[in-house]
Amino acid sequence: MATLTQLVAEKAGITESQAQMAVKTVADFLKEKLPAPIAGQVDALLTADVSGVAGAAESVMKGLGGFMGSKKEG
Repeated sequence: MATLTQLVAEKAGITESQAQMAVKTVADFLKEKLPAPIAGQVDALLTADVSGVAGAAESVMKGLGGFMGSKKEG
């Protein structure tokens, strides 16, 4: 989450403390609104090191695809 916090602080021109609060607020909102299996991935995605982000993001996107009603080809 430190990398995301730094990025938000930099892009928004706010302190890292303010950015950390913003990131936590967004994460909590997502966890509240998303279905449980996907919501459980939010913390994993935010705490993953950079090498793990792609795998976690892919997992979340697959889950969102099913949630959003995408159809599987085949």
